[in-house]
Formats: sequence, structure tokens, C-alpha cells
Amino acid sequence: MSAADTHSQIAAFIWSICNKLRGPYKRNQYRKVILPLTVLRRFDAVLEPTKEAVLKEYAKVKGKSENVQFSVLTGVSGVQFYNTSKLSFANLLADPNNLAVNLNGYINAFSPNVRKILQEFEFSDEVVKMAEKNILFLVVKAFKKIDLSPSRVDDMQMGYIFEELIRIGSEESHEEAGDHFTPREIIKLMVNLLLSDEEDLAKSHVVKTIYDPTCGTGGMLSVAEEYIRSLNSEANPVLYGQDFNDESWAVCKSTMLLKGENAENIVLGDTLTNDGHGDRHFDYMLANPPFGVEWKNQQKFVEDEQKKGFAGRFGAGTPRINDGSLLFLQHM
Repeated sequence: MSAADTHSQIAAFIWSICNKLRGPYKRNQYRKVILPLTVLRRFDAVLEPTKEAVLKEYAKVKGKSENVQFSVLTGVSGVQFYNTSKLSFANLLADPNNLAVNLNGYINAFSPNVRKILQEFEFSDEVVKMAEKNILFLVVKAFKKIDLSPSRVDDMQMGYIFEELIRIGSEESHEEAGDHFTPREIIKLMVNLLLSDEEDLAKSHVVKTIYDPTCGTGGMLSVAEEYIRSLNSEANPVLYGQDFNDESWAVCKSTMLLKGENAENIVLGDTLTNDGHGDRHFDYMLANPPFGVEWKNQQKFVEDEQKKGFAGRFGAGTPRINDGSLLFLQHM
């Protein structure tokens, strides 16, 4: 890998590690390893410059409450997460016989917000499986060689890499890639149409809230934020989202953490049955809801909500059962 590699080239290089998974894993299972390890490698690379300082400070606050530790250690790390293990990708391979135990120990030493993300990937099970199949060392060694440091890969490019990996994984699983992300060219068009005439975006320190009820990996939110900041570097876009897919949610939340956004604004759950932002209103909303997807599993809740009329979310009525896109429009 060179500094000139594009996000597609980096994603292709990462996906090539799947060659080491063949046998123990089927092609449609590769993403169970590749996505969480890419997230983990990125977190590791971001924390590397402050690793020793965090460990030094952790020794002072080790007996304190979790809230105190979070406040102090994120102040040292400079980002909204940290890791208190002496281990990292730089030295994990030094003890091959205990790699599985050490890797899971390293994961468990992250701050609670990162642990929650990795739990949704259910990655600890894959660590055990790879160790049993004698491929864990080879896979971790391959990921160690990938430079995902912010100086090498910026946040926007990292978002592209995540999306490209999901696209490849979707093809391997014979899924529709559009279930997980929308092409950036389409997102940019949507954002330009939505925001181009907004004069108050030029105001000093303007705060704007942006919401995507089917946020996937967060592409729309990131592009909207980028657009606003390109117009006004002093603007403060605040991003909110929700997604039902554990994998997409975990990637989106990881992206928000890495960018310094409030990752708690990204909610896991079914937007139609459990509105994670029901008490909020937003300046801008944009989404690519799942067109042509049936809502039979949500039917009872939706119909009960519809009976409330316009006091609920679906007062205009319900669409045919095999396409719930109108429900998302009413939700917005």
C-alpha cells in the first residue's frame, strides 16, 4: 500500500485478507471478520499517538468511577474513546500462543462506547473461531500491516472504505448493496438540492441539526456535514440517525466517534416501531428509505399508530404491505 492509494484500492487490499479465511469461513461470512477488524484497526491507529500518555493517566484514575475515567482519559486521548490496555496492534503478535485471549482483552479495555460497537459485531466469537482454526495469527498479522492512521486516511476516505467493504460483502452474500448505503454521487446531489438556497448557513457559529431515519453507514449525514462546513467553517452541524441493521449501525457509530461527533445520536432500532428521536425536531432531514420492502413485521404497530390519526405518525394512511416507503415519508 502506498500513500497514493484510493479508498477502493485500500478496501480491495483489506478484502484480499479474506484469502486467509477460506475453508473455515464461507464467502458470505467474510464480513464477520473483515468489518470489525477494520474498525478495530482504525481505532487502534487513531489512539497510537496518545497511547503512553493515556496509560500513564489511567494509572492515576484506575480506581475512580467509569464517568471520571471517561472524562479524564478522553481528555488525554483527544477523542471520545480510549483504551487502557498495554496491548495494541504493534505488540499483539509478540505472544502467539495467547493471541486470542490477549486480543479479546485488548478489545475489553476500550471505553464503553467502543465496546458496545464491537459487541454488535459479535466479534469475540470470531476471535475464538479463528484461533481454533489456526488462522487468527495470520489474519491479525495482515491487518497490522495496514496503515489506517488519520494522517494516511482521513475521515471522509475512511467512510468510503467502510462503504466499499460493505458493498463487496453484500455482493459476496448476494444481497442488494443499496440496502446498506447510497452512492456518494447521489447523496451529494440530494444535499445540494436540500441546502443550496439556505442563506442562514453563512451565519457565524450557526447550529443546524440533520437527521436520517435510515442512516445506514452514515454517508448522507457525513456528506451533509461536509457541505455545510465547506460553506461556513464556523458552522456546527449536529448529526442524528437511526438504523435497524446492527452492522451498518456499528459502522456509522464508529464513523461518528472517529470524527468527534456525538455518537450517542446514532440509535440502533427499527425506526417505524421504535422512534429513537421521537422527542426531537430537526432543521434538515434526508433519507434513502428501503423502497419496495414489505412492512408486514411492523404491521400491528403501524396500524395501531395509524388509528391515532395525525396525532400519531401515520395519519395519512398506510401503503400496500409490500412497500413501506410512504411510512418513512410520514415519519419524517
